Amino acid sequence: MCGIVGYIGKKNCVPILINGLKRLEYRGYDSAGIGIINNGNSKIVKNKGKVSVLEENVNNLQLTANIGIGHTRWATHGIPNEINAHPHSNESGSLFIIHNGIIENYRTIKTDLQNLGYKFTSDTDSEVLVHLIDYFINKGYDLCKAVQFALNEVVGTYGIAVIYNNEPDKLIAARKGSPLVVGLGENENFIASDVSALLSYTKQIVYLDDGELAVITKDGFTVKTISDKEIQKEVHEISISLEEIDKSGYPHFMLKEIMEQPDSVWNSMRGRLLHEEGTAKLGGISEVMDRLVNSNRIILSACGTSWHAGLVGEYMIENLTQIPTEVEYASEFRYRNPIISKDDTVILISQSGETADTLAALREAKNRGALVLGICNVVGSTIARESEAGVYIHAGPEIGVASTKAFTSQLVVLALITLLVARKKNLSAAEGRVIVEALQDLPEKVYQCLKLNETIEQIANEFKDASNFLYLGRGYNFPVALEGALKLKEISYIHAEGYPAAEMKHGPIALIDENLPVVFIAPKDSTYEKVVSNIEEVKARGGRLIAIASENDNDIDELVDYSIKIPDTVEMLRPILTSIPLQLLAYHIAVKKGLNVDQPRNLAKSVTVE
Repeated sequence: MCGIVGYIGKKNCVPILINGLKRLEYRGYDSAGIGIINNGNSKIVKNKGKVSVLEENVNNLQLTANIGIGHTRWATHGIPNEINAHPHSNESGSLFIIHNGIIENYRTIKTDLQNLGYKFTSDTDSEVLVHLIDYFINKGYDLCKAVQFALNEVVGTYGIAVIYNNEPDKLIAARKGSPLVVGLGENENFIASDVSALLSYTKQIVYLDDGELAVITKDGFTVKTISDKEIQKEVHEISISLEEIDKSGYPHFMLKEIMEQPDSVWNSMRGRLLHEEGTAKLGGISEVMDRLVNSNRIILSACGTSWHAGLVGEYMIENLTQIPTEVEYASEFRYRNPIISKDDTVILISQSGETADTLAALREAKNRGALVLGICNVVGSTIARESEAGVYIHAGPEIGVASTKAFTSQLVVLALITLLVARKKNLSAAEGRVIVEALQDLPEKVYQCLKLNETIEQIANEFKDASNFLYLGRGYNFPVALEGALKLKEISYIHAEGYPAAEMKHGPIALIDENLPVVFIAPKDSTYEKVVSNIEEVKARGGRLIAIASENDNDIDELVDYSIKIPDTVEMLRPILTSIPLQLLAYHIAVKKGLNVDQPRNLAKSVTVE
């Protein structure tokens, strides 16, 4: 959620910190700040609001330093304001800390420190850390030891960076449940919560794991556990380019990422289809295929948009493999004492691979002996590293907070897994080839959907002032209704609900009047006639109707106010096509309302706290 960046070397760290924070803005935040040390002098600059405000304030001060840390905060404890913004310092202003995560026992620690005479200025849980580290420094320990002792006292999650005026040749970083990486340069080194902050400077990355602490100097780094056991870490070469995280001429990252979907869908299946055999090839799960194919049950666990992908996956897997499949909110999974056996497979879905609730579900499933697989986008992420096996979606960097291309790529990967398992169980080669050919045709069909952009923009103009929306679909397209409603809520702040179309008569029909837009996902599939009946019911009550329909369906035009026609494909892949017009509809409504679609209020790209 929050963003961390740090630098130690020979250059002026201030523009490096500001540039890194700009790269992290997509994660969501409400305040920003930097802390620097220069020739024994330390300085914090922070403010509520955007990094651009921080940059202006910093430029006015003409600061220079060779070591510093920067932070974008997404408020948990304490309102968004300058006092609660990071970095936080000890009373003397010699020790600075930035922190992602939540310290669950901060009240107890705060009371103990207050009893010792420590004064607190913020409402945050993070401030206890800087005073606790200061306490151990005053006991005579060096910075590294003081941080280790402090972290052994806290309960919760953290990604931290610490600098100290009296030891200006080192930067300390540590993580538990909140991602951190070390970036390696020549006579300079970096830290960040996301590699995107470092791409201008290095592609040599070291991933910190939970319970690890890094001592970083301009010439190198060492990693050890919180209990002081030294660890040898592998250096990874990052393949992402700066161009991939730029807007490339688009007004927003979200529109760019929507328009990238012909490529991202193709990249998710590239090299993974075997046409003649009618199956898929997924090297990431090849060693566990026997366990997967012979699973008694498959559980898909995720949050938000990824959970909606899991719902589509449930339809795919059960329909083609006949393996009982369930979808669980990761945020509820570990708290309800789930019944899991060693014969079950649990598949965790997360764009970032760092989602705290999904990671907790992964560990719970692992502890209970299930086969644990990951589906994620970010290479080297925690879920990717802790899963027994898994599949990358290869969607490329997704900067917009509201997920678009990652969703459709997750659906492609779920289709590939389904195809592979089904072919090993009961699906014939001929049936498999039909699915393979449909997958191969998808990128072009996605492109055809994107050509509807101008039409959808015109429809958005008609509904930008609506207060509520209702999205309805059946079968495979019920999860698409949920996802369409979520997209609209996330970026336009219009209240929207997704429902199975058949459930409309069991409550939501009471809402329908001439002011309520109702979006039907109504391609010509096995439930089409039933959906048409639901459309008639809404029409009879004066609802304003929008339909996502098949390109050859002329009859539906007489029933609805607006129809958006998409190409046809096999039923299990239709959600990939039906979801794209809904992404565009949400995008254009939000833009026409003058909202920031890439950084919607209160939201974060990667939710790394519970």
